[in-house]
Amino acid sequence: MLKKFILPTSLLAGTIIGAGIFSLPFVFEKSGLITGLVYLVFLTAVASFIHLMYADIIVRTPEHHHRFPGYAKIYLGKNAGLLANVVTFVALFLTLTVYLVLSVSFLNLITPHLPLIFKILIFWILGSLAVFLGIRKAAFFESATTIITLLMIFLIFFLGFFSHPEKILSLNFVNSGFLFFPFGAVLFALLGESAIPPLIAYFRKENMDFSKIKKIIVWGAVIPAFFYLLFVFGILGLSGKTVSEDAVSGLIGVTPPIILMILGVFGFISLWDSYAAIGTDAKKIMEYEWKLPKLTVSLIIIFAPLILYFSGLQNFLELVSVVGGILYGLWGLLTVLVWRKAAQIESQTYLLKKISPIIVCLLILIFVAGIIYHAVNFL
Repeated sequence: MLKKFILPTSLLAGTIIGAGIFSLPFVFEKSGLITGLVYLVFLTAVASFIHLMYADIIVRTPEHHHRFPGYAKIYLGKNAGLLANVVTFVALFLTLTVYLVLSVSFLNLITPHLPLIFKILIFWILGSLAVFLGIRKAAFFESATTIITLLMIFLIFFLGFFSHPEKILSLNFVNSGFLFFPFGAVLFALLGESAIPPLIAYFRKENMDFSKIKKIIVWGAVIPAFFYLLFVFGILGLSGKTVSEDAVSGLIGVTPPIILMILGVFGFISLWDSYAAIGTDAKKIMEYEWKLPKLTVSLIIIFAPLILYFSGLQNFLELVSVVGGILYGLWGLLTVLVWRKAAQIESQTYLLKKISPIIVCLLILIFVAGIIYHAVNFL
């Protein structure tokens, strides 16, 4: 049970639960509770399909040492591989920048008087070390950090929901002016494709039956969605008159300092773990697909997020919406197209025999619509 279900499920769920969770309370408040809930449920199903498709692509492909851009090149050609490289590279490094932005909010809860530059550097140094020391190679470590994250969410839920349920009930159920607003943020919070290659590698290492992985991938998507909902209700109850875009800044002054300290520590650990996962994925892509020297890879991984941050990319919600709506949208769209091609090739090993063409077309339409909406808003 531990090796065959709990550890691999926590690997996926722990990677998915990251910075995106902190945008959701503001998104739910703006768009309305029912609107936010519909997006959460619907995009959880979408994320499950995308994760299953990506896992199926990896299992079907004889060559194991690839990341997503490599599979795009194999099945869709050189140009698609180039596009996947660009999308993946930009998405991963903007996501790492999101974590730098959010780390300040959590360190404000722990040590509010520390200068901003030191807060950024503390998280940046620890995150970079985590990538290159390989702390996420141990499934036990991943499970431990996932448990810490879930404890933080439970604490927020019980403090907020049960102490001030009237705040939640007083919010709009639907806000017609923000019907499409949640797409990018919710998709950003739910997609965890960087966890799929390590998950497949774990199954191979343990000589586990690949038929069991489908249940793990579905639960790995459903569990984060459930805890996201708890987190949203907790923050909505804890916050003052308005919910801050990063969820936690609005708690300062309305929540006891000891609670803020605990949330700050738990949140910092959660961000640090996810930063390590995403940084490791970016490292593998540059090593496997780009064949770059290790020193070059190290310099890019270490300094690119910091350069992006100090170049002015410091708006948490804007970054989440652009990365989730446009880049993750393109990522999801390419995954569907790669899977369609891979599924046409005979293979002795596979996870998905077939998916209804209606579902495939629906997934394509969802991603195209989301990309257009957020691109128009961004421009």
